Amino acid sequence: MKEIQNTVLENKIVKKINVRRHNVISLLVGLLIIVAVNMIGSRYFKRIDLTSERRFTLTDATRDLLRDLDDIVYFRIYLEGDFPAGFRRLRNQTREMLDEFRAYSGFIQYEFINPTVKGDWELTEENYRMLAGKGLQPTQVQVTAEDASSQQIIFPGALVSYRGREIPLSLLQDQLGLPSEEVLNNSAQALEYNLATTIHKLTVAEKPRVAFHTGNDELELRYVADITFELEDFYYVDRLPINGDINTLQDFSTLIIAQPMREFSEADKFVIDQFIMNGGSVLWLIDPVYASMDSLQVAPETLGMPWQLNLDDMLFRYGVRLNTDLVKDLQSVPIPITTGFIGDRPQISLVPWFYFPLVRPATNHPIVRNLNPVRTEFVSTIDTVGSENIRKTILLQTSPYTRIMQTPVRISFDIMQQQVDESLYRQGSHSVAVLLEGQFESVFRNRRIPEGVSIPEGFEMKNTGTGSRMIVVSDGDVIRNQFGSQGEPLPLGYDRFLNETFGNRDFILNAVNYLNDDRGIMEARAREIRLRALDRSLVNRNRLTIQVFNVGLPVLLVVVFGSLRFFLRKRKFNKKIV
Repeated sequence: MKEIQNTVLENKIVKKINVRRHNVISLLVGLLIIVAVNMIGSRYFKRIDLTSERRFTLTDATRDLLRDLDDIVYFRIYLEGDFPAGFRRLRNQTREMLDEFRAYSGFIQYEFINPTVKGDWELTEENYRMLAGKGLQPTQVQVTAEDASSQQIIFPGALVSYRGREIPLSLLQDQLGLPSEEVLNNSAQALEYNLATTIHKLTVAEKPRVAFHTGNDELELRYVADITFELEDFYYVDRLPINGDINTLQDFSTLIIAQPMREFSEADKFVIDQFIMNGGSVLWLIDPVYASMDSLQVAPETLGMPWQLNLDDMLFRYGVRLNTDLVKDLQSVPIPITTGFIGDRPQISLVPWFYFPLVRPATNHPIVRNLNPVRTEFVSTIDTVGSENIRKTILLQTSPYTRIMQTPVRISFDIMQQQVDESLYRQGSHSVAVLLEGQFESVFRNRRIPEGVSIPEGFEMKNTGTGSRMIVVSDGDVIRNQFGSQGEPLPLGYDRFLNETFGNRDFILNAVNYLNDDRGIMEARAREIRLRALDRSLVNRNRLTIQVFNVGLPVLLVVVFGSLRFFLRKRKFNKKIV
């Protein structure tokens, strides 16, 4: 009996030793696995995004941009405080995006700051003035709490610094006519693009060169002053005539032709054509029809007439045709008009002027994604034509409530005083801006080089392009800024009569960025994050049911699970006793 007891005891000891040895081995193996995973993770970087819209997956261009950083980029974000839910979500999404940036670069640093100091209104006002002076625009929001509402000032933006240079960044997109929830969601979609673009502005070492052509009475500098200033954040901007010299555009990546008023020579056309054949991009802002508001200031009416610029054959070969017509659109910009007099004082009213259509994005392309309506003046229609190896994308179009007027067009303010016959404005949407991409064919193919071209030694004419992009817009005024009361240029797209800002500046910036985009940052504008908002009316109708379900169901499940486990354990041990 004693031997049996000793044997049982020895078996228990051996078993305990084996268990202990197994536990030690398991611990050591676990530690080795952890060390190995960390060593592999330090050498090979990998992140897994399980979201359906891939919201935490940065584009290749953004990752390359972050990996190339060699100094600290510091973000001071002024989205801290007690905000409405939508702005809290934007704040959290901004923090998440910056954390994602930091995963690829240790040079990204940030802090969230509340510019509103409770109990110290003087310091708060000083902070507000400082932020406004540095270019951040405040937003007033209505805050409702406990059946009381109040106005709150928010600065939804950041100041970003790099090597002593600082620029403002707006995190909130200003989109006319959209609900606040949709505006905030669109702002979240644009976060990667806006953050990456800001970093690119600050860190770019050698700027691409962009040229405004000036040889054919294009818009003077004062009319494009605002967009020139904006473009200089990204590019070296120059103004120059071609004068038939092939070498004129040699160092430039993009040519902007903004509302020319004089016919192009064959020599200049040849230089532009060969610039395109060698990979250069062009932004064409052309008026096919001449019509001017200045004429209506001195005469009761004027005529819209075709404008001969000698560009039709070029653009047709590249894939588009500018039509010599004018668009009248019921969705148009109001202008100030004298509608009567009280005594000797004129009464000014804002009346829609159908010749100034508000055109909107025709596609979800990154250039026009989430873009505000673009203000135009005397715009014409564009047709695309067959052209091999060219991909055509309609960017902007009129509303469905348009009427096409063939030239010559009688233009008079009389239409504002007449009853509108809406049946005449049902010709559907028409294209006014087109993107062309691919290998263009030279308009001078099988032709002699025109006289007046300055040919450098070793020059070889190309009949087919190496691959390029161009954007054609049938209105030169989309790039033209208005002026303030002191003659200062106003922001492009800002209408001083309506006190509203349209999407002209963003459209031109996006267009030039896309034409020059060798890093692919524009891909980030295609990001789509779906807004999964609650149905507020449904929530209000079923508030009690939802509360009981969310609070009571988890408790009920725990009670059921505990009771079931108790019953099974009791049944198990009762069987053993029996």
